[in-house]
Amino acid sequence: MRHDAGVADDLHTVFAPPDDPAPTWAAPGRRSITLGASMLLSGLLTLLLSLLPAPYVVNQPGPTRDVLGEMGGTPLISISGAQTYPSTGQLRLTTVSATGMPGFPAYPFQVLGAWSSPSSRVLPLESQVSSTATREEIDEQNQLQMVSSQELAVVAALTELGYEVPATLTVAGVMDGSGADGVLAKGDIVVGLDGVPTKDYATLIRTLRDTAPGTTVQVDVHRGATRLRVPVVTGERPGGGALLGIVVDPNFDPPVEVTVNVPDIGGPSAGLMFALGIIDMLTPEDEADGAIIAGTGTIDALGEVGPIGGIRQKLVGARRDGAAWFLAPRGNCGEVVGNTPRGLRVVAVSTLHEAREAVVAIGSGKGEGLPTCLPE
Repeated sequence: MRHDAGVADDLHTVFAPPDDPAPTWAAPGRRSITLGASMLLSGLLTLLLSLLPAPYVVNQPGPTRDVLGEMGGTPLISISGAQTYPSTGQLRLTTVSATGMPGFPAYPFQVLGAWSSPSSRVLPLESQVSSTATREEIDEQNQLQMVSSQELAVVAALTELGYEVPATLTVAGVMDGSGADGVLAKGDIVVGLDGVPTKDYATLIRTLRDTAPGTTVQVDVHRGATRLRVPVVTGERPGGGALLGIVVDPNFDPPVEVTVNVPDIGGPSAGLMFALGIIDMLTPEDEADGAIIAGTGTIDALGEVGPIGGIRQKLVGARRDGAAWFLAPRGNCGEVVGNTPRGLRVVAVSTLHEAREAVVAIGSGKGEGLPTCLPE
């Protein structure tokens, strides 16, 4: 009977009788040694590369915070100098968790995982930050933006509620070639426009918005101890109205003291939700009335809502944390369409006033008719 040679040889080797001489093993050949060394080197190289930071930033859904709630036992928004009222709803600011920035490296396995996740986004590091930026510089910039957004949120909210928010309007810079060039100077304090006192920032901006570009306006300023009235030919403001050609650094003096406590979040995109939270706390109406509403957007002193980055990740984070509604800047609508999680309804807003009306409508069960980001 014939047996397969390979099988027979194997059996003979394994079950060799005790009297048989010990089997002889052949030394590995040069080819086997080369192959093994190559595999070992490849494995070590792969391991080394997996431990080196990748030149990418991975954006993922970050935590959300209810601006009407507390964090570590401390309210996110504290108000003194005016009566406040409780709320049964939630107004949640949204964030993006970024890995790969200086001090927080992203590794290849994280980048590969993010590429396969629809809720993550991978971006080249050089497109997000300067090659020379340090972690401390980035943290400082984010904190400055957050502080500014909080200040503007306070001003916008109080202005929306009818408060007058006095401000000292100091000229921080003059644009070259503008009508103010050579007429106004850094350090001037603007106190009037065409004879109308500019006691607050809103008055200055609204007056200029109603002024035709090219008009010569009379600007009253304090320059040191001297009061001057100087003519300035206005330029054209993007979006309509006139520009003086100066950069104004307003120092606000709000009649109500508002403190915001969010130590672990930076950047300017929480301004809208801060402003809505302040309004909710200062009004007796329970605007949200039990609803969980998330949102995002920058805000200026007049309540204009601006677009932000990371809207896709913020939508996912909002839905994850229970929100059924999301207030999005109209400027982000192009990214919202087709990227909204199931069960989350997005409302497009351009101003704080629109956002406030949306919260009231949602709280009263009439949110279905609110404007969305869907194409008409």
